[in-house]
Amino acid sequence: MLAAVLLLALPFCTAELASSYAGSTVVDSYPPAGATNTAIDSYFPDASQVGYPGPTPSGTNTTFNVMRHWGNLGPMYSVESFGLPDASPIIPEGCGLNTVHLLMRHGARYPTSGSGPSQFAGELNTAASNESFSATGELEFLATWTYKLGAEILTPFGRDSLFSNGVAFRYRYGNLLNAFTDLPVFRTTSENRMVDSALNFAAGFFGLTTYETDYHQEIIIEADGFNNTLAPYGTCTNANTEDIGYFGDIQSGKWADIYLKSAQERLQPLIPGFDLTTSQLIAMQEMCTFETVALGYSEFCDLFTEEEWEGYAYYADFWYSEGPGNPTAAAQGLGYVQELVSRLTHTPIDVWNSTTNSTLDSSNVTFPLNQLIYVDATHDVVMSCIVTALNFTSLAASGPLPTDHIPPHRSYIVSQIAPYASQLVAQVLSCPASQEPTHIRFLLNDAAVPLTGINGCEEDPNGLCALPSFISGMQERIGEINFAYDCFANYTMPDPDTIIDGRYPTS
Repeated sequence: MLAAVLLLALPFCTAELASSYAGSTVVDSYPPAGATNTAIDSYFPDASQVGYPGPTPSGTNTTFNVMRHWGNLGPMYSVESFGLPDASPIIPEGCGLNTVHLLMRHGARYPTSGSGPSQFAGELNTAASNESFSATGELEFLATWTYKLGAEILTPFGRDSLFSNGVAFRYRYGNLLNAFTDLPVFRTTSENRMVDSALNFAAGFFGLTTYETDYHQEIIIEADGFNNTLAPYGTCTNANTEDIGYFGDIQSGKWADIYLKSAQERLQPLIPGFDLTTSQLIAMQEMCTFETVALGYSEFCDLFTEEEWEGYAYYADFWYSEGPGNPTAAAQGLGYVQELVSRLTHTPIDVWNSTTNSTLDSSNVTFPLNQLIYVDATHDVVMSCIVTALNFTSLAASGPLPTDHIPPHRSYIVSQIAPYASQLVAQVLSCPASQEPTHIRFLLNDAAVPLTGINGCEEDPNGLCALPSFISGMQERIGEINFAYDCFANYTMPDPDTIIDGRYPTS
């Protein structure tokens, strides 16, 4: 449209024959030779000599970014470092890219059905019908506020994020398409937001007008009882029990009662007739995140202090639910690790002892092993489980998370691991560049992850591990994880929970 307007603004011209210099190279030469006259420089003093700069207040210089304290409900950002400050997402000098494996989370979504924000809205609506209810001060807006959010599906911002990620992925890795002899297969699950995320990514990667015919989109059923490595919780019983799978809720609840105490004391007097419990305050913080990614702005955000947002970020960490502190985490991530090793070794899976789908993964049509680009879409909790199964021990280095305070320099921060549109990229490289891959490294939201927790992988400033060593270390890790026991055995959580590798203690 803009181009059309610009064209209309130009004078109408008749076509001319091409000149003899059409397409030739023109080099500007400036400044003109002999034009420099230093004798008159004194006529043109710089700003420091002239003075009179006028008012120059810079305002408050703050580095606090509230969106980076929204845990898994915030947008992806480039992580500065996971302990390798000199590493770059750019291919290390002297290396060549052979294959790339992308595991990505869906984009920003509306709240899940029946979750805290919608419950808060319903209870507020009920309370507002009583004469004793009023909202004043910072909460005065609640007297006329309405709930405008959908449920489950992507927000416009979520769709845009995945499209943009597809474009960026094409910039970085699109040259690998030149070696394809058949259309690639990308995978996602059947949930609406998962399909839309995959399609928006593909539209950005391949192009809006051709993406539907440029690749094959595999959609794996996401439902209880269906094996699916991108949604493994449906076939891991213990992942869905109150005392094991939802143990993280118990632990985070202890912390919530502490970090929200001041907020409760500050805000409750402003809304008589409505009981601001800890759960309601958490819902209000979540409302800030959801309204922002859906509507662009939320009045709930300014209700909480920086310290309270730091408290929420810690509350939202997955350590005890889908992270290193839960005994089902590694088991849930096991299937994807088995698929990754199968792809790296070009060897079909022949042992079905996890969430791998034997129907799909035994077929070279639905689970090809010869692609140079692999793209899988999943959920936040699954990314956390897969990272745990991969044994990225640097993320668990600071150990179990206390429930009464935030430890300094903690290594496990879920906003860096599984935010909206999160990306885990495995770069398979040849160093020096050649046809045969020699090394592998992982980028988690643009930061290289140390692989020293994997047996055989040595320290490396770029996060590189020799490919044979990584494969051997992963096969060892696969052998350590007891899917049947961790997902189905009758056990109780250790007290205290000192698990740091996502497996139930063997002794």
